[in-house]
Amino acid sequence: MSTEGTGTEGADASVETFRGPVAEPGATLMHEHIFGLSPEILWNWPDIPEGWDLEERAQEAAGKLNDLKAAGIDTVVDLTVIGLGRYVPAVQRVAELTGVNIVAATGLYTYDALPPYFGNRGPGSLFGGPDRLAEFFVRDITEGIGRTGVKAGMLKCATGRQGITPGVERVIRAVAQAHRETGVPITTHSESSTRNGLDQQKLLAEEGVDLSRVVIGHAGDSTDLAYLEELVANGSYLGMDRFGIEFTSFEDRVATVVAMCERGHASRMVLSHDSYCFNDRFEPEVVRERHPNYHLLHISRDVLPALRAAGVTEEQITQMLVDNPRTILTGGRRP
Repeated sequence: MSTEGTGTEGADASVETFRGPVAEPGATLMHEHIFGLSPEILWNWPDIPEGWDLEERAQEAAGKLNDLKAAGIDTVVDLTVIGLGRYVPAVQRVAELTGVNIVAATGLYTYDALPPYFGNRGPGSLFGGPDRLAEFFVRDITEGIGRTGVKAGMLKCATGRQGITPGVERVIRAVAQAHRETGVPITTHSESSTRNGLDQQKLLAEEGVDLSRVVIGHAGDSTDLAYLEELVANGSYLGMDRFGIEFTSFEDRVATVVAMCERGHASRMVLSHDSYCFNDRFEPEVVRERHPNYHLLHISRDVLPALRAAGVTEEQITQMLVDNPRTILTGGRRP
């Protein structure tokens, strides 16, 4: 793959994590979250029933990740960006307590309008001026996030049922610009019910992004194989990354991965849960009742055995869990 204009010239094959670069990410879950926090709630109502104590929650999260490590997973990509309650110092503490590598992400999560800090600045805004989105994203990648020194290894943008609104368009274009400057790969949140992964691909391609450096997130919510085939034909990876969230059933999610493997696309899929170690935006008891398999061990314990039973080979599983994540995160470079 040509690296011209991607920021990858002369780069090595290491992957940035919360503890620094690693040469080999190993078995990787490509779409997870450590913490999802609501800062204004925590600042003003610290006695919320869910409770937030950094050390307590860090120990709890590290325990879950250590169980994941024992189940054979080496790395998780934490796709918590601005808009989802990213707080990097808390995840740094988790990283100190676990053997699992954690990859940080940068970007912005919105389905519609931008947060006022960005919405009131930049093109088309009330006050105008330069658009700082790409500037912030690039700095997170090249210098580190805030004063933490943690460098982001993934870019993220999102599109909901509303489609590509003006605010979402600004984010996607800024993500594309940051990708072009740094070579860091992109993952998305897409709405499979409206097939808007195709809209994301079109806009990213318009911005000069190599679609083979893009994961269309939540593609596994769909059972429309023609749609998934079209995403693959355009060059991107498919995020089969919501195992445990049962608005698409376990059986359907497994059957879709099996069908795409049978069609020769194991080399274009990655697996994950989109789960949180702690998220103050959900009632834990309600989540457990409605989605009992929404946790980090579901793929290791349940999904992989189901895939094997349906004829997916060990080679294909290795592609989805090890080879494809490595290729995405390193741009295809090998240690």
